[in-house]
Amino acid sequence: MKLMWMLIFWVLPLLAMVYIGWHIWTVLPCSPWWKTAIISVGVCCFLLLFLSVARKFDSLPLPLAQLSYEVGTSSIMVMLYLVIIFLVLDLGRLIHLVPKSFFYHNWYGAGAIFIFVFGVFLYGNLHYYNKVRVPLSLKSSKPLAKAYKVVMASDFHIGYHNPRKELARWVDMMNAEQPDFILIAGDIVDGSMRPLIEENMAEEFHRLKAPVYACLGNHEFYAGQPQAKKFIKEAGIHLLIDEAAVIDSCIVVIGRDDRTNMRRKPVKDLVNGLVNVQSPYIIVLDHQPYNLDRSEAAGVDFQLSGHTHRGQVWPISWITDHIYECSWGSHQRGSTQYYVSSGIGIWGGKFRIGTQSEYVVATIK
Repeated sequence: MKLMWMLIFWVLPLLAMVYIGWHIWTVLPCSPWWKTAIISVGVCCFLLLFLSVARKFDSLPLPLAQLSYEVGTSSIMVMLYLVIIFLVLDLGRLIHLVPKSFFYHNWYGAGAIFIFVFGVFLYGNLHYYNKVRVPLSLKSSKPLAKAYKVVMASDFHIGYHNPRKELARWVDMMNAEQPDFILIAGDIVDGSMRPLIEENMAEEFHRLKAPVYACLGNHEFYAGQPQAKKFIKEAGIHLLIDEAAVIDSCIVVIGRDDRTNMRRKPVKDLVNGLVNVQSPYIIVLDHQPYNLDRSEAAGVDFQLSGHTHRGQVWPISWITDHIYECSWGSHQRGSTQYYVSSGIGIWGGKFRIGTQSEYVVATIK
């Protein structure tokens, strides 16, 4: 397993940089000095990714740290698409659909590649900021005090690249729905706690006009679980860690600890531990949508998850669709309903290509 991750995060990016660098060197019709400078800038942008993962930006002024984070995490996606483009062009050359001259000292070739990449990522950025409202109908045979309207979201990833201004926009969207309560399926924070504290983002959550229930995600562990838990509680959010909250004596919300904690309680034990509630409608918040059969076996009515982002950009979405039983959208197992959200926020570069940023507005009847 360790060898596999080393291959993914070190060997493959290195090979990709060599492959892209060679193509850029051959296609650009300019001096070796300019070619070296352009390739060096690209390599430096990619190295910023590792500095962001290692949280080396916390000592920089906040605007500079935000810019460095954006550039570094965006570079991996740009690299992915450059590899895809050059692979397609190389294949086209092999089958004589693309002339050999396209690859060598050709301003038209270089310009076409640049315009295509710029256009794809401009679209991806604009699409990211378009938050899709997803309606969801949940029906129950269990008695309810009334019909409930619930706003559901996951994967805020607030931090360097989703600042307070963006969070304020999401809060406004949620308040506009006038929900009875709000559910957040983990990854409220991104990585570093520094921008959350400096921008006092907890204040924004206090503007929400309905009770908020949330579970932990893996990024709360990356950020430092004690600090993340403190922030979430200071934000006025009911953080459920292998525990339950009762709403109107007829709905139970169970928040699971993230599977990063290998010792978290089984969902069956959490359901069996419910007392003093007769035939409740059971909602489970579980950040990572693994082992969906266990919630079905435990008699859960509905589970909300996130985590996958559905890959954020195509073709990574193909990989997440293969890994998870359900990587995005509505799902059903027996009498248990599921929704796996692709997230209202995002990790890394602000691009959505073939996926969407979303929040769910559900009615429970």
